[in-house]
Amino acid sequence: MTTSGNLLQNYFSRLYIPRITWTDIIEIIIIAVVLYNILLWIMNTKAWALLKGIIVVGLFAVVAYLLNLKTILWIAGKTISVGIIALVIIFQPELRRALEQLGRKKFVLNFLNFGDNSNKDERFSVKTADEIVDACYRMGAVRTGALIVIEQDMLLEEYIKTGIPVDGIVTSQLLINIFEKNTPLHDGAVIIEGDEIVAATCYIPLSDSTSLSKELGTRHRAGLGLSELTDSIIIIVSEETGSISIAKDGKLIRYADAAILKNELTKAQAKDEVKTKKKIWKGRNRNEKSHDEN
Repeated sequence: MTTSGNLLQNYFSRLYIPRITWTDIIEIIIIAVVLYNILLWIMNTKAWALLKGIIVVGLFAVVAYLLNLKTILWIAGKTISVGIIALVIIFQPELRRALEQLGRKKFVLNFLNFGDNSNKDERFSVKTADEIVDACYRMGAVRTGALIVIEQDMLLEEYIKTGIPVDGIVTSQLLINIFEKNTPLHDGAVIIEGDEIVAATCYIPLSDSTSLSKELGTRHRAGLGLSELTDSIIIIVSEETGSISIAKDGKLIRYADAAILKNELTKAQAKDEVKTKKKIWKGRNRNEKSHDEN
């Protein structure tokens, strides 16, 4: 017993237990949150399929190491030296989109004071929201196609410059006249800033999503594309069916009725809106329908 006790005592005396301070705990939490959100981001992009391929290659390299396959290990060692550059090239679209999304987060804007310092509590008035809803459903009833972009925190100057200046107060009549078929301004998107239509016939980028339904046309793909790059709310009126869709945060809400549209505009209206959903706990669960749903 004495010998066993001495062995245990010697073992624990040599065992190194690091001292954990409150700063270490903070670092662990930060790293865990960052890694978790990186994994969520990867799983929500095309990078997930590429990552699975990289994992397969990594497992193959591990097997080669265990079996001492020297030639394969030599090739793998030479490949790793250029692997980082190759990953940056392969994931370039996803990395660019991730940085754009990071740059438009409200806590970053507030911390760096890049946001709008205006004292107004609302981005646009209730009357403007009502006029937009009225115009959309009147155009939908007669199957007039429309693409309406509502600016949020991110400025849309680069897209406004591609269109024709309007600088008119938002009214349902003006929106209907702009999108009337065979009129000079009906092609492209209308961009609304506050209570004003600042430009029409604006060019906005198309989404490269392969999961978008084939029955959706260029307007839906353009609306979804801009929502992937900015925090704007984009309303699409289908020329074929007269149905209304809402693009937001890279998601597409289809067949939105007046209540849903008004609710989305009300949420977008308040500058101090805080989204209480925590991604770290809820992950990929969202209230919005994804663009691959019918």
